[in-house]
Amino acid sequence: MTLHIGIVACSAEGASLCYRTICTEGAAVLGRPHAHPEVSMHTPPLADTMDCIYRDDWQGVAGIMLASAHKLAAIGADFLICPDNTLHQALPHVLPRSPRPWLHIASVVADEAARRGFRRVGLTGTKWLVDSDVYPAGYVRPSAADREAINRVIMDELVCGVFKPEAVALFQRVIGGMKAEGCDAVVLGCTEIPLIMDDGNSPLPTLDSTRLLARAALQRAANTG
Repeated sequence: MTLHIGIVACSAEGASLCYRTICTEGAAVLGRPHAHPEVSMHTPPLADTMDCIYRDDWQGVAGIMLASAHKLAAIGADFLICPDNTLHQALPHVLPRSPRPWLHIASVVADEAARRGFRRVGLTGTKWLVDSDVYPAGYVRPSAADREAINRVIMDELVCGVFKPEAVALFQRVIGGMKAEGCDAVVLGCTEIPLIMDDGNSPLPTLDSTRLLARAALQRAANTG
């Protein structure tokens, strides 16, 4: 019997990609057509979460995540995932009070980086993420100016479903700079970035945090991971 996955969502775009990946790749994992685990998702208003982030109130973010967690647990979720890297800054405040266990997106990404033998990894994402310790300190970060530029693209465009060639060019330039610094891979550390970047247009091999989390959840639900 497969486990019930609970998705604690943040932005619609990142959560949708994670949800779709679980559902469309479930058949290959479970071994029969159209199969996927039971999946439930709760999405609080993004504005409420952002109000907390703008105030640097990670306890407040944790409270929002916990409210989602309790709702999902009440309808049968066996474990939880959050397809949003930035929100993982609040996870240390969430875990001690959580009704269900969680998969950690950065741990899933780090496991994949190790499996593929990457030794120097770049990190892209919101300014709050790249300034945080969600990912190891040794990961290469963009410059301060590039952090602001990427953050604007994420918050003003990607989370709103707006995908522009100029955004692709920005990421290509930043990732190209990481390659010049000796990186051998880059984390797409905002769950919307894989909507515009992948191995086909990135100067470096990509670690797609959204799909990696979804696949880890699938393995966990199938009791194989």
